[in-house]
Amino acid sequence: MPPRAKFTKKEIVDAGLTILRESGITAVTAREIGRYLGSSTRPIFTVFENMGEVLDGIEDRAREIYSDYVHQGLQQNLAFRGVGQAYISFAMNEPQLFRLLFMRKLPDDMVLGKILPEIDDNYPSIVKSITDQYPVTNEDAVILYRHLWIYSHGIAALCATSMCRFTEQEISDMLTAVFKALLFERLAGKSK
Repeated sequence: MPPRAKFTKKEIVDAGLTILRESGITAVTAREIGRYLGSSTRPIFTVFENMGEVLDGIEDRAREIYSDYVHQGLQQNLAFRGVGQAYISFAMNEPQLFRLLFMRKLPDDMVLGKILPEIDDNYPSIVKSITDQYPVTNEDAVILYRHLWIYSHGIAALCATSMCRFTEQEISDMLTAVFKALLFERLAGKSK
């Protein structure tokens, strides 16, 4: 009969998430999680096969937290701008989680057109937020999203690394200006 688990998967993942938030991903080790839980590493491996599974659980939880931000953004009157602001807010409020999800090396064969669907489970909802509110095709929405993500990611990375801080109004103004210019360019191109 296998030993009874001293901690649940959730407790172990939550401990790892706390360590990640405080000290970054390199600090998330079995020893640190055990120390945080007041235990050895043995109970961790009663529940998980290996540290890779623990890290996967932590990443899954980070994605859930990020998705909560996106869903709040999608509830805004201007949903697409709300998503951009939520992305940046996530980077500001959860810099270590942002780094884990959005500031890591991807496979060398990853091309720009595939990045967003790969890294963001909310991709379809975000594209739909554009086509629902603006007179653009799905293809145009994808292009707009890609451009705005690059811009938003730059702002978010500046915030996550504490290089810059912006007010909500500054972020809103920057995202609006760039989106209007890109939208105008897409619509003007259709009328030629």
